[in-house]
Amino acid sequence: MDTLEGKVAVVTGAASGIGFALSGAWAAQGMKVVMADIEASALAEAAGNLRGGGAEVLDVVTDVRDGAQVEALAQQAVARFGGVHIACNNAGVAGGGLSLWETPLAAWEWTLGVNLFGVLHGVRAFVPRMIAQGEGHIVNTASIAGMLAGGTTGPYTVSKFGVVALSEALLFELQLAGAPVGVSVLCPGWVNTRIGESSRNAPPELREEEDDPDPIRLKLRKGLADVFAGGMAPTEVAAKVVAAVRDRRFYIFPHDTHDWLEPIRRRTDNMLAGRPPELNVFPGSEAILAALMEEG
Repeated sequence: MDTLEGKVAVVTGAASGIGFALSGAWAAQGMKVVMADIEASALAEAAGNLRGGGAEVLDVVTDVRDGAQVEALAQQAVARFGGVHIACNNAGVAGGGLSLWETPLAAWEWTLGVNLFGVLHGVRAFVPRMIAQGEGHIVNTASIAGMLAGGTTGPYTVSKFGVVALSEALLFELQLAGAPVGVSVLCPGWVNTRIGESSRNAPPELREEEDDPDPIRLKLRKGLADVFAGGMAPTEVAAKVVAAVRDRRFYIFPHDTHDWLEPIRRRTDNMLAGRPPELNVFPGSEAILAALMEEG
């Protein structure tokens, strides 16, 4: 799109973290913003903050696991603002600490439901409307973990690899159809968000106990909290997304340093040579790996 001012952006997972930063970034471009999140009180507060700065905002409580709710989100956006020009399928949850075979099936269903099916529901709801209006751009939030697998993060990693594959397939299908809709996939590393606390929105049987006495679990939890706290500011990620959409760039790697990108090159080299993949240690996560090895 040549201009953003006056157009409409929808952001899921908008009450905090990257989603709130994206909402603010689009508003700063003069866009009307539709903010969606499953946490009603946090969403209302976040939307109020943007309105206080002069933004035109619609907030819609949405569980992205439910395709009907995402469709209703799209309908409300169009009814209020007349269209949707940018859709950020951003809602996501984290999880991990157990092996693939130990992770409860409910945890798989929850993580894939939010991280992967939430994106798919967004594509199904927004892409046809963008094609019909003659312009639009989809931004799907994956992760560097959508490029590089790690241990004991099975559902998260599988979901994020799925988002990358879905985004690539969407790009090709839109090109084959000659549709004037762009696609980007966002693959950040550590970002200073609350995704490490996402179990607060999990089904009751999956919520972590705050007083978990297991020392390894406590070490893992602290290690994750430390790396997230030291991560990139969400506003910096959002600024890079805005620039990428303006440049019509597909892959967005906010953490574009050698330490983050070199493992992707090595993965490709190993794949083409028929070698097994390497265990990836993301920058700053050495303490987490040590805790996992201690647990094993």
